[in-house]
Amino acid sequence: MNARRLIPTAALAGAVALGATALTACSGASASGSTDGKLDVTASFYPMQFLAEQIGKDHVKVDTLTKPGVEPHDLEITPKQTAQLGEADVILYLKSLQPAVDKAVAQSGGKNVVDAAALTKLEAHAAAGHEGEGEAGHDHGHEGDVGADPHIWLDPAKYAEVAKGVGAALEKADPDHAADYKKNTDELVGKLTGLDTEFKDGLKNTSTRTFITTHSAFGYLAERYGLDQEGIAGVDPEAEPSPARVKEIQEIAKKENVSTVFFETLASDKTAKTLATDTGLTTDVLDPLEGITGKSQGADYFEVMRSNLKNLQKALGAK
Repeated sequence: MNARRLIPTAALAGAVALGATALTACSGASASGSTDGKLDVTASFYPMQFLAEQIGKDHVKVDTLTKPGVEPHDLEITPKQTAQLGEADVILYLKSLQPAVDKAVAQSGGKNVVDAAALTKLEAHAAAGHEGEGEAGHDHGHEGDVGADPHIWLDPAKYAEVAKGVGAALEKADPDHAADYKKNTDELVGKLTGLDTEFKDGLKNTSTRTFITTHSAFGYLAERYGLDQEGIAGVDPEAEPSPARVKEIQEIAKKENVSTVFFETLASDKTAKTLATDTGLTTDVLDPLEGITGKSQGADYFEVMRSNLKNLQKALGAK
């Protein structure tokens, strides 16, 4: 197994040491696998694709394994995609989120592998009411599972840490354009810092600190901004809640003055609407940003995150 994983260091700028082998300089048409001289980057799903595009810009060609509209956790990798990974100049993925991707990366023999999970600290977030309930076939460290929560991109501050590591990786992979990667990384981190401030200020004063969601993906966001996430039925956004959980959610909604049940764009809203009807609540979208489609409330990461903020402010009674 020749895949290399990043090893976090005290300084994020140096967080791209890949095992015992340094990144091979692969700039220009002669060193890059791309025929147009661009650095070929294969990203596992949208949040990784967005980082590569924002930091690499004109110097990179970015392909993603998870196409728009596909639920990332359910992704199956084809032999062609595994071969694509082996030919990529840089592989950017988030270990533990997509088991099929983890396996394909390990089999690919990719020389420059960037694991975003190694660029920031992952934590476990137990979702109240269903600790220990796993999702059959999905061992990706969701709340309620035994591993760490992989949804780091929903915390702008953690996403900024990952951006720094990705930027440093691209600098080493393509040193001829290192200055541009550094500039683009700094700009992106600045925007993420601004987004973090928007969330802090926008959620500072609310009528309630509790929100209910069908997809327990918002542990980092909740922790960052002092909120309490209540997942409906475990880690599967389309799972039917048990009668006991419905009763518990009703009690939580009444006690915590909750008005809204959130659902996501890549999954059915049936569970949210059923629970809302049973509890007298309304529904709205809280997007885990695992992919962008025509149904998304925004065209990119920043637009959708600001839509999430607006929806949270409305649901929580922001003042």
